[in-house]
Amino acid sequence: MSTTTSSVLSQRVLNMAESATIKMAQMARELKAQGHDVISLSLGEPDFDTPDHIKEAAKKALDEGYTKYTPVPGLVELRKAIQTKFKRDNKLDFEVTQIVVSNGAKQSIANLSLALLDEGDEVIIFAPFWVSYSEIVKLGGGVPVLISAGIEDDYKVSAQQVADAITPRTKAVLFSSPCNPTGSVYTHEELDAIATEIAKHEDIYIIADEIYEYINFSDRHVSIGSFPQVKDRTITVNGFSKGFAMTGWRLGYMGAPKEVASACAKIQGQFTSGANAFAQKAAAYALEADMGPTDAMREAFLKRRDMVIAGLSAIPGFKVNNPVGAFYSFPDISSFFGKSDGEVTINNSDDFCEYLLNKAYVAVVTGAAFGAPDCFRLSYAASDDTLKEAIQRIADACAKLK
Repeated sequence: MSTTTSSVLSQRVLNMAESATIKMAQMARELKAQGHDVISLSLGEPDFDTPDHIKEAAKKALDEGYTKYTPVPGLVELRKAIQTKFKRDNKLDFEVTQIVVSNGAKQSIANLSLALLDEGDEVIIFAPFWVSYSEIVKLGGGVPVLISAGIEDDYKVSAQQVADAITPRTKAVLFSSPCNPTGSVYTHEELDAIATEIAKHEDIYIIADEIYEYINFSDRHVSIGSFPQVKDRTITVNGFSKGFAMTGWRLGYMGAPKEVASACAKIQGQFTSGANAFAQKAAAYALEADMGPTDAMREAFLKRRDMVIAGLSAIPGFKVNNPVGAFYSFPDISSFFGKSDGEVTINNSDDFCEYLLNKAYVAVVTGAAFGAPDCFRLSYAASDDTLKEAIQRIADACAKLK
């Protein structure tokens, strides 16, 4: 008896969207394998290597025998370092038992989805949003409720929008600041207003993704969990991939109310157990060591941002905001919809990104994947020369669209 793919696989996986960033990266690799000179600006990965002092700490941990299983919520040494970091950098007070270390911040969010959500529970997500948020919420049985802001509002939703979206089924609010994909950063005043609205509903959790905390060009990073009105029900998610250029190390963490942290550790214990032992030792050292390399990376990203924004702003038809954090630009390119180069017609941002990949050999990601179908995301985690070449190719390709 023959079977089809749809009869073998679960509805869960059949209904799940593929990660647009990973899909575009794969398409770029395939074109490159065919011999084309492809510039890939699709993945959110720092192009810097992990700082030497962190790598040396990992080697030392290996030599000291840190090659065994770790406690599911993480080594106590790392959780204490995270506890100190939260208090020092974020004005957040967590007990060690409230901290859970995972295999990346993505797993932290997945743990939360499975721990908090029942079928039909709603999660308010600020759009534009990171591509995996809505799929992770749906995997946990939840319903994503998207509230959006356009470029005219610097892609930041208002407290009133949050208030209007809350229903009796709302279980959580999920957002990132600095934001992936827009680079926007919520100010103290904006977060205070949002916190005040959520505080009126005692059963709603806030999940604050702060993975880009150290790539922040504003005066200071503000954690919504530091506001007293929501302190006891804010879950702060962070990790090491962006600020320390440790993407392949797969280490994330959260600080959460004790019952939530315990539930997430319970779930993680059935999926992956504890994260990499020697990487955790190195991560603990990273949080307490010299932040000079992280500061240098931030300064490099700031210079690249200025160059990229200037270059993209000079392309007719582009509307570009000025991101205050992360390493992305998120232009509105809706003015190109309906235009053609004589062979390809641009109907939406998907078409626009495929056009750039196939005609300019520049890989970027459609804004539709982030809940903003008029835009696309470009990562400027690349060298100056690479970025200059990419912008020139984009400009030349766009000039052919009439």
